[in-house]
Amino acid sequence: MAIREILEVPDPRLKTISTPVETFDDELKTLVEDMFETMYDAPGIGLAAIQVGVPKRVLVIDLQPEDEEAEPEVCNAHGGEEHTHQPLKKEPRIFINPEILDPAEDLVTYQEGCLSVPEIYADVDRPATCRVRYQDLDGKVHEEQLDGLMATCIQHEMDHLEGILFIDHLSRLKKQMALKKLEKFRKAA
Repeated sequence: MAIREILEVPDPRLKTISTPVETFDDELKTLVEDMFETMYDAPGIGLAAIQVGVPKRVLVIDLQPEDEEAEPEVCNAHGGEEHTHQPLKKEPRIFINPEILDPAEDLVTYQEGCLSVPEIYADVDRPATCRVRYQDLDGKVHEEQLDGLMATCIQHEMDHLEGILFIDHLSRLKKQMALKKLEKFRKAA
């Protein structure tokens, strides 16, 4: 497994429309393992293959809910002050060749961010629920009704497969402001 470089705007590869996966082999398994390692390292909750420069219709998602059954961890990573927090539980999900079958008409607003647009967050409206058909690592087809953050996350990641970033859903003015903020962040870093 390896951590791969995450492409960031304005890299033109992020505008690539990804092609379907046709071969379910060890190369695909390695890509998925690398994508999880990269996403957890970033850290993030979703990653599309194109974000690591591979124009294939592959997504990984892990909403990483708090593990209520685990013992709270003591942490002093932030400025040396000790505090406790609930550890996260890994629930990795793989979506290969995903397609949305019937998005809900009612919309929900989430504040979204993206590993390819670091440090920028904005409210985006998306269908509240959606039915998704996808394949797993063995090529087996699944269908599932998704809602809440998972529905938003899969729609966000599926946009990447079409060369769309979450900031493309913003008004032109808000998108320009977001890109200027990103430029300032990069200069400061």
